Amino acid sequence: MKVTYHKHLYQLSLMPNFFPVNCYFVEEENSLTLIDTGLSFSLKGILKTAEKLRKPLTKIVITHAHSDHVGALDGLKKALPSVEVYLPKREMKIFQGDVTLEEGEGDQPIKGGVPKGITTVPDHLLVDGDRIGSLLAIDSPGHTPGMMSFLDPRTNSLIVGDAFQTRGGIAVAGDLRWSFPFPAMATWNKSVAVQAAERLLTYEPSLLAVGHGDWIIDPIEKMKTAIERAKRKER
Repeated sequence: MKVTYHKHLYQLSLMPNFFPVNCYFVEEENSLTLIDTGLSFSLKGILKTAEKLRKPLTKIVITHAHSDHVGALDGLKKALPSVEVYLPKREMKIFQGDVTLEEGEGDQPIKGGVPKGITTVPDHLLVDGDRIGSLLAIDSPGHTPGMMSFLDPRTNSLIVGDAFQTRGGIAVAGDLRWSFPFPAMATWNKSVAVQAAERLLTYEPSLLAVGHGDWIIDPIEKMKTAIERAKRKER
């Protein structure tokens, strides 16, 4: 597992040169918050990195309920029973294996790996504007109906799950990159994803951290380019 650091934020990347699956430690004064848990075999690397950082892991925050973002959750909860788990409220149905749509969500099917057999019960269901330690929860649906991003206002770093990808070139969720097509193939609604990306841009992040690919420092111009490309393809 490759670990990269920048201003309170650690990127933990599993298989970075082949099929990067990222999760993130956000360093608080006396603790760590984990954003996403990767695949089931991310567990060892997550626990090893937390041990090296010498701060307790007290919170796990999930961006969305796809299996490559919640894969190590049960293992982490077993290893750290007191850790608190935070999940976007709309993602709870998907987390439980239910991909039925809700009123106002149209008729495009929810795609991607839906978790099966997870035993962990989230402690908190998040809505837009909630705070988790230093983090601000921001609705950013499109890849899934309830996906959230998380802003650290101390540095203006933005962790966006699959609202953007950078592997294969920066792209908004749903905008296919043939060298790494999987996030696009797992996206529920491309138009909603573009709207979410435009909202995320208004926070003017200093760093964009994604679920698949390297993070980008000073990402605003690249985000704008990706959004314009996605909008052109939608037209």
